[in-house]
Amino acid sequence: MLRYSNDMATAAIRQDRQSPWRDEFRATMVLAWPLILTNVTMVLINSTDVFLLARLGPDALAASALGTGILFAMMLVGIGIVIAGSPLMAAELGRKSYSVRDIRRTFRQSMWSATFVCIPIWAVLWFTGDFLAWAGQPERLADDTGQFMRAIMWLLWPQLGVVALRSFMAALELPKWTMVAGFAAVVVNAVVNYGLIFGHFGLPRLELVGAGIGSTLTSLFQFLFLAVIAMRHPKFRRYHLFGRWWRADWQRFATIWKLGFPIGLHMGFEAMVFAAAIFLMGYISIEAAAAHAVAIQIASMTFMVPMGLAQAATVRVGLGYGRRDAEAIRRSGWTAYALGVGFMTAMAVLIWAIPGTLAGFFLDSELKGNAEVLRLAVSFLIIAAIFQIVDGAQVVGTGMLRGLQDTTWPMLFAAFGYWVVGLGFGAWLAFYRGYDGVGIWIGLALGLGIVAALVLSRWLMRHRLNLVPTV
Repeated sequence: MLRYSNDMATAAIRQDRQSPWRDEFRATMVLAWPLILTNVTMVLINSTDVFLLARLGPDALAASALGTGILFAMMLVGIGIVIAGSPLMAAELGRKSYSVRDIRRTFRQSMWSATFVCIPIWAVLWFTGDFLAWAGQPERLADDTGQFMRAIMWLLWPQLGVVALRSFMAALELPKWTMVAGFAAVVVNAVVNYGLIFGHFGLPRLELVGAGIGSTLTSLFQFLFLAVIAMRHPKFRRYHLFGRWWRADWQRFATIWKLGFPIGLHMGFEAMVFAAAIFLMGYISIEAAAAHAVAIQIASMTFMVPMGLAQAATVRVGLGYGRRDAEAIRRSGWTAYALGVGFMTAMAVLIWAIPGTLAGFFLDSELKGNAEVLRLAVSFLIIAAIFQIVDGAQVVGTGMLRGLQDTTWPMLFAAFGYWVVGLGFGAWLAFYRGYDGVGIWIGLALGLGIVAALVLSRWLMRHRLNLVPTV
């Protein structure tokens, strides 16, 4: 009888020890899966555009890939600044779950920050075609990209507004509405872009320019959808997010920029290295640039899962940070990390096994010029399979550190890993060792691996570096 009682006690202790991890797994997944699906809708929107523009031929596909790469590289700087509201709101809710005024302050200044960052970016993007021509890109590619950019660049402000609303809803651990808005935007984008690219539904045939206009209208629709939800939903409307939005709050504005500017540079470094890769592909050939667009689109689709887990990690770690709960921080971080790396390992196996099938979904091999594009895309995807794991590790690890409001060092890691190691080594392989596009992709994989290792080392040293608040 005594032995039975001891066994029962031991089992109860073991269950108590396991329960917090099981609870954390559930909480992370409840928060992460709508964020993941929201991220997937972003890729579906871009995938729809790639699918449609590929029907116009390699020239249109290469121009849209180059233009989109430049736009999103610069937009991610703005997203990084705006997304700083997420850990700030999560930490405040960790301190006071009933907080309203402080959450509203952070959201409003996130929107102010979005407006401030848009103006200089628009001024730069307007001259994209001129810059590409000056940089030696083929005249046709530079001209097409410039026209496309002047149509699509206006999506920047509504898209940053979407990010601010998504951060607010995620901090409240109610992100499902962002997922609903995302799927609605996929449908809107498919219909509008199909009509504007090919001239259906009584709309003019605008081809590349039509794709840009359609994407802008889609982003505006998504922002208005979420804004209405924020004003009408019972759990959101008490925050009065848009009430007196014109009132300045320079202290909170400065806090967002202090935390968010390194995040923006980090995200910009990552996106710009891929935009630079497209730029280098343009020097190799139009086919290489088009193949890169297809391969990066497939890799981006799988990346949405660890990115959603990273966003969940920022919120969950941020809640623990606000409560000054070191154990909750540990569980939240490692749970998201294990889920992200595990998923990307499975995706690496899948991409390695069927690269031709995946690339063939975007490309009609019967269309003139696409056979070479398909061959190159397959070779790039083989390399992409290798860096899936480290890509997942670096993005989730970075999300964990953001929950601790640690953003400067991860930004420096990104600058070194992506630009010094990744792009530098990749360009050397491509142009000096004769590996062409494959060399660029090998460099990208190595850069991601360096960043993943540095971010993980900083997380492991979080107590020694005083990143975790004491009670």
